[in-house]
Amino acid sequence: MTESDDIGGVRHGVVHGFEAIVVETPAATAAVSLFAGQILSFVPAGHEEVLWVSPLVAAPPTPIRGGIPVCWPYFAREGQSDDVPSHGYARTARWALTGSRASENGDTQLELVPEGLDHLDLTVHMTVQVGATLTQGLHTHNPTPDPITMTEAFHNYFRVSDVDEVQVDGLDGLDYIDKFDDMATRTQRGNWSLPKDSGRSDRIYPDAGGTYRIVDPGLRRNVEVTSRGGRSAVVWNPGEAAASGMADVGSHWRDFVCVEAANAGPNRVEVPAGSDHSLWQTISVAPLG
Repeated sequence: MTESDDIGGVRHGVVHGFEAIVVETPAATAAVSLFAGQILSFVPAGHEEVLWVSPLVAAPPTPIRGGIPVCWPYFAREGQSDDVPSHGYARTARWALTGSRASENGDTQLELVPEGLDHLDLTVHMTVQVGATLTQGLHTHNPTPDPITMTEAFHNYFRVSDVDEVQVDGLDGLDYIDKFDDMATRTQRGNWSLPKDSGRSDRIYPDAGGTYRIVDPGLRRNVEVTSRGGRSAVVWNPGEAAASGMADVGSHWRDFVCVEAANAGPNRVEVPAGSDHSLWQTISVAPLG
């Protein structure tokens, strides 16, 4: 790969009302918001939009509802006090593009860093590679003389035809922590589907397998998420009742499901002094069947 500050197919633009880096390659287009470093769009050639962004999204500093929020250096408020922002500081920071690279096969790789997080003990930067698949890496460094424990996630919002009609493969037989049921531990039987009794889902699957597939008959496609360095999976949809009280979701709750690559719940990461940790995910799309 050759490095360039101004390669073809990379430009500044506005996507969903946010200043973004727009990437256009022969195999796909994508957009990354400079507010929150959040991927807002991924459209592989021959397919429809993979990600969902709320049409009711608010302006900064309100976090963006949709795309791929970066939860760092903690997930939710795990291990934190109630006076810190939910899902960490990275999701509302300003991010800067520090480099772009083009490969011979036409893929484009971006490097980004958040600004204004010097008060944290950990540092982080992110890799986004756009091609026929979307690959994202979150790279944490601990410059201190002591180990630091953290949690993290790529909080993926996937666009679906109807959340009531899709399934998530790759979770059968796994135990999960049900955040909508007082953190009770249950066992997944078969593919995930939105529970008919409660109509909502907020589940952490510890020690999950790392490959999850959204089967969407309505859009006639499979969306696969493959994670490296992430031991947990999270599957979330607030359901109709809770969504009605969410200003940036409302009636649009049927339009997405979150299938997240994470280190959360009991799967905390200890980053040794002077060491690094990376969370990776790759998202791909294939026709159903």
